[in-house]
Amino acid sequence: MDQDELKQKVIDCLQTIYDPEIPVNIYELGLIYETTVMAPFNNVQIVMTLTAPGCPAAQSIPLEVEEKVKNIEGVNEVSVVVTWDPPWNRDMMSESARFELGMM
Repeated sequence: MDQDELKQKVIDCLQTIYDPEIPVNIYELGLIYETTVMAPFNNVQIVMTLTAPGCPAAQSIPLEVEEKVKNIEGVNEVSVVVTWDPPWNRDMMSESARFELGMM
């Protein structure tokens, strides 16, 4: 499997992970800033944020991301980096997320 295919599998996986307080997946919420598959070992780095520094799921969501992505066939190592720069805001949500949350 090439890196583009593996990256798409990672994105598909991220779309199955939800913030427990918001009924939209973390990818559509705009919490994922960067997804990189590094050759030649298919190591994956994910740079993400959370809706707020005090988010009750601050510990559980990054761990869930790491565990689920590690289970993708072809993925070797997974690194999840949480950043607060830039801070998340509602403008980062996809159009479908805004629609689902009644913000359109």
